[in-house]
Amino acid sequence: MVKQMGGRKLGVTSSHRRALLRNMATSLFLHEKVETTIAKAKELRPYAEKIITEAKKGKHYMVRRQIHDKTVYKKLFEIIAPRYAQRPGGYTRILRLTPRQGDNAQRGQISLVS
Repeated sequence: MVKQMGGRKLGVTSSHRRALLRNMATSLFLHEKVETTIAKAKELRPYAEKIITEAKKGKHYMVRRQIHDKTVYKKLFEIIAPRYAQRPGGYTRILRLTPRQGDNAQRGQISLVS
């Protein structure tokens, strides 16, 4: 019996989706907020929170597999992970914005909780 897999496909291949999440997470950690569609933001949230949790635990090899930018990698361990050291989870929030002008897609802003 074929079972449904979790997660959204976002209309792209699996390798494209993996690269998309990796790039969006890098931008999220660099700028601390990203404006995108609601579906992409909902997919990014658990991905980014797992990376922050691994950084809190000090697992450099796990974070390095996902984040390839050296400045973001350094910021993650020196600024972001210590900021959330006492927080048990929920590092991001998604805010809904007005629909996009061209195609009326639902926009949202995912940001790190301060």
